[in-house]
Amino acid sequence: MSETRIIKPQPISGFPEWLPEEKLVEDHILRIIREEYERYGFTPVETAAVERREILTAKGIVEKEIYALSRLAAGEGEDPSTDMALHFDLTVPTARYVAQNAARLTFPFRRYQIQKVWRGERPQAGRFREFYQADIDVIGNGSLGLLNDAEIPCVINAIFARIGIGEFVIRINNRKLLQGYLLDQGLTAEGVGAALKVIDAIEKVSRERTVADLSAQAGIDAATAERIVDLVTRPVTIADLRAIEGGELYREGLDELGQVADGLAAFQVPAHRWRIDLAIVRGLDYYTGTVYETQLVANPEVGSICSGGRYEDLASNYTRQKLPGVGISIGVTRLLSRLFDAGLLKPGAATPAQVLVTVMDRAQLPYYLGLATTLRAAGIATELFTEGKKVGDQLKYADKKGFRLAVIAGETEIAEGAAVLKNLSSGEQSTHPQAGLADAVRQALAG
Repeated sequence: MSETRIIKPQPISGFPEWLPEEKLVEDHILRIIREEYERYGFTPVETAAVERREILTAKGIVEKEIYALSRLAAGEGEDPSTDMALHFDLTVPTARYVAQNAARLTFPFRRYQIQKVWRGERPQAGRFREFYQADIDVIGNGSLGLLNDAEIPCVINAIFARIGIGEFVIRINNRKLLQGYLLDQGLTAEGVGAALKVIDAIEKVSRERTVADLSAQAGIDAATAERIVDLVTRPVTIADLRAIEGGELYREGLDELGQVADGLAAFQVPAHRWRIDLAIVRGLDYYTGTVYETQLVANPEVGSICSGGRYEDLASNYTRQKLPGVGISIGVTRLLSRLFDAGLLKPGAATPAQVLVTVMDRAQLPYYLGLATTLRAAGIATELFTEGKKVGDQLKYADKKGFRLAVIAGETEIAEGAAVLKNLSSGEQSTHPQAGLADAVRQALAG
């Protein structure tokens, strides 16, 4: 009989798999995001992992970043390829979903969506081919008020304040304002598009490189390029922007930005948590007005931890109905990877349970089962050690996995209907009757 060939397991580049203690951190973050999304009235939606290719490519997305679906083999005369592909973000599926179900949805439609997406990018630090995204959008039918643009940063603030990874700032701009300013500087429509791409990369290159790229790619002189760079790199207020003489598009964008700023104040978003920043462009062309990027103050090298903006016609390829919207996306997997690398999030226990019930005498197994059942019935996450090992080995297991407490019961405790509760960090232990064990555990965990 031939031996079974052993296939050596190897990680797949760009497809992360967390260890248990890391996955628990991810679940904790996702739980916070989900709770805050729902606190603001957003309803969960889940779309299929696949879309038809024509849906995904309608907005001119780079096709090499899309994973197409095909079967490994097909029957005679069949084509193994399909007209489907994995979605690369959640925005396009949402646009299709809303257009498809518009007659049955209630507008403004507030949805959140937390799913994996797939993108054919070159794997590198913080860039993955498979990753979780957590999105919210408010979508209107025909129109959508700017108060929604102001409420989105409230959600961002609530989420990252709870996650507790340090101070952050939500950087806000309006693309109409910036486009209008560029047009007022004499740029052509084509030149504006080129200039926006250069400005979008302004923090990755030197000022001199930005000026040179603006001149070369947007077709403007160096003095104009310098003037543009000066504006987008200095702190500005609404009052500063109103002092600039601008054309119709500039004024329209300024008015919208002013309304969003007023809304942020009315919503009581802390002033130190947001600022107007004209360097925020967002590279995706479907953004038409307000745009956001969120950054850690002390660790800007982590990059954008949350971004998004307003779009007026994202669903225009799927319906003639006007469905404007505004939303944000948190790239959860990328964010966690960067936070782990920066030491801003540290994995803890490798178990969701905080208590381990040890088994000293397997002949008394029903008693230990009763202890575990009592704690679980009280809402305390508890694991029962099931293998036939010495108590010392069980406590080593508990320490390695990160349990906070261990329950131990020998012949004496069982005879008395009691158990010993041991704090695995301090080594302190105390004896409690089974009926009072749950209260003792709660008190120990609260301490």
